[in-house]
Amino acid sequence: MQAGHTPKVGEPRILPIVQSTTFKYDDIDQVHRVMTLQEFGFKYTRTGNPTVAGFEEKINLLEGGAGAVATASGQAANLLAISNICRAGDHIVAASTLYGGTFTLLHSTLKKFGISASFFEPEAPAREIAKLFRPETRLLFGETIGNPGLNILDFDKLSALARRFDVPFVVDNTLATPVLCTPFKLGVNIITHSASKYIDGHATSIGGVVIDDGNFNWASGKFPEFTEPDSTYNGVRYTEKFPQAPFLAKARAQFLRDFGGCLNPFNAFLFNLGLETLHLRMPRHGENALALARFLQNHPRVAWVNYPGLDPAGRKRIARYFLQKNGSGILTFGVKGDRKAIGQFVKKLRVAALVVHIGDARTSVLHPASSTHAQLTEPQQRAAGITPDLIRVSVGIEDAGDLIADFDQALSSLD
Repeated sequence: MQAGHTPKVGEPRILPIVQSTTFKYDDIDQVHRVMTLQEFGFKYTRTGNPTVAGFEEKINLLEGGAGAVATASGQAANLLAISNICRAGDHIVAASTLYGGTFTLLHSTLKKFGISASFFEPEAPAREIAKLFRPETRLLFGETIGNPGLNILDFDKLSALARRFDVPFVVDNTLATPVLCTPFKLGVNIITHSASKYIDGHATSIGGVVIDDGNFNWASGKFPEFTEPDSTYNGVRYTEKFPQAPFLAKARAQFLRDFGGCLNPFNAFLFNLGLETLHLRMPRHGENALALARFLQNHPRVAWVNYPGLDPAGRKRIARYFLQKNGSGILTFGVKGDRKAIGQFVKKLRVAALVVHIGDARTSVLHPASSTHAQLTEPQQRAAGITPDLIRVSVGIEDAGDLIADFDQALSSLD
């Protein structure tokens, strides 16, 4: 909890906010060494900042990696991880049960840059998923807990496929957080987070982060941009210059520099605070979600409920992979009735709010088919685990009895 900032005598106990774009030097030769990757130093906040570095160190230690690079959003984190590996002509194999924005990034936007993607149903057998891999496949992508399908990845199956085809296994760990699951222990090579969710925990800030385990072999010949000279840095070869973490060095030096998707220092300060209470909040999110899910299971106006802690297969997967037997704070359910009934239910809620967000200390609801996944076709929505009646609930840390009473009165008010 206290990692990322070690104050000396008389220095601030709390990680300071270094709200500065730039940093002073006295020697032009030292600036040259910093700018050409011969020496580490903060030069411009786009590629590094002391407050941001404190947050990066803390989340890296929680995940157990070799290092981290923070970004302007969770989407920026996924884009950074992908663009650092793939170039035009390359291919991605990804789970179909991704957050809508991530699916659109992989399915549509990256096509404009010559990067294609194939999608698999996460519960498909390994032999079927293996058919999607091509010689030009460069990474395997999934989410620890699908949003909003709530499927839990079969890490054993997918990490074995990644090793078989010699590609990095990239996983978005946003919904589980390192409190519940540490994917590096399960064969994952790169982790991404939308820090805007549980890491922040209070819906105040946008940001993301990419963490590398430092163990993937980037010098195999399949990833020449890591081994060939980078002409923009006087011919540096990342696998030679940075043998412990070439992925991170390249991501920061090339793509934070060129894309500019850096994290604001003030947001990094807030994320650092969020990490200090994450281990307290995540169990409460899960306890409340399980209590609400059990209540909804027995309500006459509810057609179905999906929460990993209810389903025997989900409980088995949680017990096998997660450090705590907790399915996180997201559940979904179907309201009996049409679109009008769904809208009426949402309007009647008094504690839970209708917002396009998850991972907040306060409970919220959303209708993904008409919002976060509205850009998907109906078959794509169903492949992602979304039905027209689905309500996604991000369960907060309020009193569980208050939440149950709120959902009860809203459901009971339906015609």
